[in-house]
Amino acid sequence: MAAETAPVPAEPRRTLAEILGRRALVLVTIALVGGLIALATKLAGSSPTITFIASAVALAGLAGLVGEGTEQLGGRFGPGLTGVMQSALGNLPELFIGIFSLRAGLIVVVQSALIGSILANSLLVLGLAFFLGGMKHGVLKFGVRPVRMIATLLVLAVAALVIPTLATAPGAPDAGHVQDLSVITAVVLLVLFGASIPFSIRGGPGAGSIERVVEEGAAWPIQLGVGVLIAAAVGSALVSDWFVDALRPALASLGISEAFAGLVIVAIAGNAVENVAGVQQALRNNVDLAISLILNSSLQVALALIPALVLISVVLGGPVLTLVASPLLIGALGLTVILGAFIVFDGESTWLEGLALIALYVIIAASVWFGPPIQSP
Repeated sequence: MAAETAPVPAEPRRTLAEILGRRALVLVTIALVGGLIALATKLAGSSPTITFIASAVALAGLAGLVGEGTEQLGGRFGPGLTGVMQSALGNLPELFIGIFSLRAGLIVVVQSALIGSILANSLLVLGLAFFLGGMKHGVLKFGVRPVRMIATLLVLAVAALVIPTLATAPGAPDAGHVQDLSVITAVVLLVLFGASIPFSIRGGPGAGSIERVVEEGAAWPIQLGVGVLIAAAVGSALVSDWFVDALRPALASLGISEAFAGLVIVAIAGNAVENVAGVQQALRNNVDLAISLILNSSLQVALALIPALVLISVVLGGPVLTLVASPLLIGALGLTVILGAFIVFDGESTWLEGLALIALYVIIAASVWFGPPIQSP
């Protein structure tokens, strides 16, 4: 009599919580709690400051979920496509905040927030990564070639603001054509961004693709990844509307200037969780990945988000977002690029260099603190 083959026990079905993982569950909780508090205070007509803070917390959670979703899908489709998806989806909260702020006429907040996002990533977050990573591991070493490519494109981002500002000044050749030159420059930047997509997918040197570090058994089904991205996009659109509605009265009650609100508060709120992830990688001594996460976020803002919002503002009507910035913001960007290039040029950093980046960010933030406060509507 033939021996009977023992049946293979079926693998136990994992719950949704087990599939998502602890990090994603924490982000979902942050987004839900923050969103519900923001909605409740908005409907009750209570303190706009609470609505503003709660919606900022919800946006941070939603930004983190977008990052989780794109990384999970990128783990299936390759690191090059992951970078492209993060370029397209990683700044969704900032995009929605920008659109609703433009509709509300908060041009200074939008422009300051976009430039502030570049400054926060390139100075504050990168400085924290180098400082904390250097304190823990000593001298941090990383690949020079990709960083030099990022530095080159950041110089272009500064030029995209410097040239329109100088060319449209009184007496300059393009005086009176601020909007026209801004639109032309925005189209050029978007073309460059489009040209970088196949370069990123092929994973060429300096493409800045982000490798996925996935725990064993933590991969999501494709349907779940797509569903999380759709839910996070819808949530970002809703919460961004509440965030902008509460922005002016909340900051007016706190006596905060419009420039400081955009340059620091709104800029950090748009991608807080993504920045934390970059610092975490530095603490784990994954310095190349940390720099890629942090600085590529700056490039996405410079090459895609800023020009996209310039063109969107033209379509929306009303005040138009231009690429003409104040001398202070242009000088801050220029100094950021110069200091960053000096620090990363040799392929290594120390905690003191990280502290120098943080110090420059604090000085820039302090320079807009004393501006005129936002007036309550």
